[in-house]
Amino acid sequence: MKLHGTVRESDPLLVVALDLEAGELGDRLPLLITGVGKVRAAVAVSSLLAVARPSVVVNIGTAGGLRHGLDGVHEVGTVIQHDFADEAIERTTGISFGPPIVLGHGPTLATGDVFVQGGPTRDALAAKADLVDMEGYAVAAACRAADVPVRLVKLVSDDADEHALHSWIDSVRDHARTLATWADHHL
Repeated sequence: MKLHGTVRESDPLLVVALDLEAGELGDRLPLLITGVGKVRAAVAVSSLLAVARPSVVVNIGTAGGLRHGLDGVHEVGTVIQHDFADEAIERTTGISFGPPIVLGHGPTLATGDVFVQGGPTRDALAAKADLVDMEGYAVAAACRAADVPVRLVKLVSDDADEHALHSWIDSVRDHARTLATWADHHL
């Protein structure tokens, strides 16, 4: 976890997983780099929100596209966990520990600690979501717990298929510029 800048109540806080995705964001807004995955994201955001309160948290980063032809930058409407058996746990305990988080209008993002690269995992996710990432749900859940507004903004970096890893590596620097441009125009 790395924090760049000072978090003030009047400013948004940008949250990204990796330095590579943040490479063009500059220092106009405070920036929290969490590391990859739900646990790192939840711990980093929760730790920061325990001592600072930004006007809004904006999780900005890349995501795999689960719909053919889906590209560009999207603000997420709903985020789900794809690697957490909430329905089975609720049937067993009567308590839901990971329901969908509705943020507004926009595509559905599935978050899990798996870099999706095609196959049955991708097919199953495409039946219930439009995008897939590894941090969004954790960021949204930490913000909801702290009663801080949150936005998830994702740029489609690949098709979450067997070429996803190479596509992401080859394009992440270009995507960092696109994300920075989005932030400059929308924050």
